[in-house]
Amino acid sequence: MMRKLDSKSENFQDTLHQLLAKGITISEDIASAVHPIIASVDSRGDDALIDWTRRLDDWQPEDAAALELTPLRRADISATTEPQVRQALEKAIVRIKRYAEHQRLRGWSETDADGMRFGERIEALEKVGLYVPGGLAAYPSSVLMNALPARVAGVRELIMCVPAPHGTINPAVITAAELADVDRIFLLGGAQAIAAMAFGTHSVPRVDKIVGPGNRYVQGAKKQLYGQVGIDMLAGPSEVVVLADASANPIWIAADLIAQAEHDPWAQAILISSDQTLIDQVEHHIKNEFPRQPRADIIEQSLRDRGALIKVRDEDEGAHMVDMIAPEHLVVMSTHASTWAQKVQHAGAIFIGGYSVQAFGDYCAGTNHVLPTAGAARFASPLNTADFQKRISFIECSQQAAQALSVIGSVLARSEGFEAHARAMECRFEHKHQPD
Repeated sequence: MMRKLDSKSENFQDTLHQLLAKGITISEDIASAVHPIIASVDSRGDDALIDWTRRLDDWQPEDAAALELTPLRRADISATTEPQVRQALEKAIVRIKRYAEHQRLRGWSETDADGMRFGERIEALEKVGLYVPGGLAAYPSSVLMNALPARVAGVRELIMCVPAPHGTINPAVITAAELADVDRIFLLGGAQAIAAMAFGTHSVPRVDKIVGPGNRYVQGAKKQLYGQVGIDMLAGPSEVVVLADASANPIWIAADLIAQAEHDPWAQAILISSDQTLIDQVEHHIKNEFPRQPRADIIEQSLRDRGALIKVRDEDEGAHMVDMIAPEHLVVMSTHASTWAQKVQHAGAIFIGGYSVQAFGDYCAGTNHVLPTAGAARFASPLNTADFQKRISFIECSQQAAQALSVIGSVLARSEGFEAHARAMECRFEHKHQPD
C-alpha cells in the first residue's frame, strides 16, 4: 500500500521530489473561485456573507445578526459539551499558556557614549481574527492553539470565525472559545470569512491579523488578502516524518504514521530508516491496523498517495534527508534520539524518543500545533506568542549624539544623491543658538 523507496536507487531523488511536490498548492481554479467571493464581500459586506453562507454552508441566516453567537447562545451551546472534554480542554490550556509565556517578546533600551538612547518597544496587536475549520471535522484544539498565544501576548480583541455546515455547531469548539476568552464568534466559513475579517463589514470587525488553518479556499483567500491584513502562514496538508533505527518499536511507528494519515487524504506520513527489518515490520503493522480505524478510507488514500517507507544508508543520510524534506513534524526513535535530533536543522516541531508521541503536540503538550508545512520549516517557525506582538524601534538623541550622527549620515545621504536628507541632519548645528 505505501510505496517503498531506497536512497541507493538511480531515480530516487526524482521520485522523492514528486512525492513531496503536493504541498501548498493554490491552483488557478482555486484562485479564480476565491476572487469573486472576496470582491463581493468587499463591495456588499453583510449581504454577501449571508448569500455565501446559504450557498456554501447550506443554511439561511435570517439576517446578519444571526451570523454572530450571542453570549447566551454561546453559553447554552457550551453547556452541552461532555464534562470530560471540558476538563481535558482546561488541562491543555494550562500547558499551552505556560509554554506561550516563555515566548513573549520584551522591550529593551540602551544609551551609548554620546548620549543617544535607542531600543525597541513591544506592543500587542489590537485585533486578531481566528479561523477555525468546521467542515470535514471540528477542531477545538485549533481554538486553543491560536487564541491562547494571542491572549498571552496581550491582544485586546479576539474575533473567531467558524463555519456551521447545515447550521450545526460543535459544542467543544464553542467551549474552547469560551475557556480561551474569545470575544466574538461568527458562524462564517471559507473565503468569505477571511474576506470579512480582512475588510470588515457592518457586523464583522476588521482585524489586524488572521491566524488558523483551513482548506485550499481559505488558504487562497489568505494569500490574496495578505497585505490588506496580516496572516500567520500559508499552511498545506499536515506531515510527519519518523526517523528511526533498529531499536524502535514498529507498532509505535505504525500508529504514528496512521494517526497522521487520519487527518485527510492529502496528509503525508513518511518513515526513514536504515534498517530493512524495521521497515518491513512497520509495513506489516500498518496493513493490519489501519482497516480497523473509523477513518480507514481516508487513511488508506493518504498512505497510498503520499506516504512512503524510505531506506537510507546510515544515520547521517537519514538526518540529511529530513533536512531536505523539512517536515512539519519529526519523530525521532533511537537509542540516542537526542543526539540524532540535534543533527536535524529543518523541522517545525521535533518529538524526541518513542514516548514523545506526536499527537501530544496536537493537543496538550504545550507546544503549538500551527506549524510550517511543505518545506517551509527551512525558513519559518511555529505559531507563537511573538506572532501577536510587534516591535516599534525608537531613538532619543542628545545634542552630542545628533552632532556625531550628522557627520556620518550626511556623507551617506549625499553618496545616494539625497541632499535634503543631508541638510536635515546638518542644519541643527549651523547656528550657535538653537531653539529648544
